[in-house]
Amino acid sequence: MLHTTTPADARRRSLCLALTAAAAAGTGPLFAAEPPANELKIYGNLSTLELAPVLLAVDRLYKAPARVQHGGITSLYGQPGDLPNLVALGMSDLATNSETQGLRYSVQHPGLRIIFTVSEGLYRIVARRSAGIRTLADLKGKRVGTQPRTSSAYYLDRMLRRVGLTEADVKTVPFVAASPVPLSQMTGAFLKGELDAATIWEPEMQRAQDALGADAIEFYEPDGYREQFCLYSTDEKLKDPQLRPRIVAFLRALVQASEIVRSKPQEAWPLVVKAGKHDAAIVERSWRHHSYPGTLLTKVVEMMVEEDVWVAKETGRAPRSRREIETLVDPLPLQEALRG
Repeated sequence: MLHTTTPADARRRSLCLALTAAAAAGTGPLFAAEPPANELKIYGNLSTLELAPVLLAVDRLYKAPARVQHGGITSLYGQPGDLPNLVALGMSDLATNSETQGLRYSVQHPGLRIIFTVSEGLYRIVARRSAGIRTLADLKGKRVGTQPRTSSAYYLDRMLRRVGLTEADVKTVPFVAASPVPLSQMTGAFLKGELDAATIWEPEMQRAQDALGADAIEFYEPDGYREQFCLYSTDEKLKDPQLRPRIVAFLRALVQASEIVRSKPQEAWPLVVKAGKHDAAIVERSWRHHSYPGTLLTKVVEMMVEEDVWVAKETGRAPRSRREIETLVDPLPLQEALRG
């Protein structure tokens, strides 16, 4: 009997050949298990210490499938970010970022929602004494590194204004790939005398301070600005009847994780070290520059109202009103989690 090869037969034969070739080559993607359909997808900057409660909640406390990947709040819309440290592309259910990025991206995406304060970051400026820097005012004319359009750049602007200076009074060195000093080379630039001062998140500032030793001087405002590293979702996702219960359950786990991080931080350190590929000792030394409130801090609205004046300059728009900014914060999911 004559056998006729159908298109379906051809597709099956091609698949078998591909699987055989993959097995022979020892490759894995064709055999990788599909992620569970109910997996909670979370994006965050894996290099930051602020992410600790999220890592701990996923690792130990959230009882359903979840995964943390590197990225920011643009992942909530399946779009690439414009920050050089958050270039990953993917679609998430939850994402973390500073309040600065919430202000930036909520103009294009007004459905963006802050639902939890994961951590607060106490920024600082580290400078070289050998560059003639003894006070904040001495930064005038100096080369100061930061990452543009981020909370660290806002912090630099804020600190300069305290002593009557503006960003135009310093030589800003942007920590971007095309810059002569990308973030990965910040410490080396300090030691070579190519950088006079810098402000960025931890543990990068601790690395710089450690490398400079006695030549280092730091400036900070202990009762002033603290970066609000928030957990975000979207109004659309929060209204999804299948997704919302999982988000609420994760918030419950995040509250518990935050309590552990506050009382026994050493239990979270290995997760932070692994995620960010950090040295354990530098994570421990940097830890004091963060707090983990385990709730949704109401002061984020006040801070964002003030900060939006700075963010608005980026696109030439007018700053938003308090009422407009209040809509970006949704306390109901956390309230539901706490009731549970």
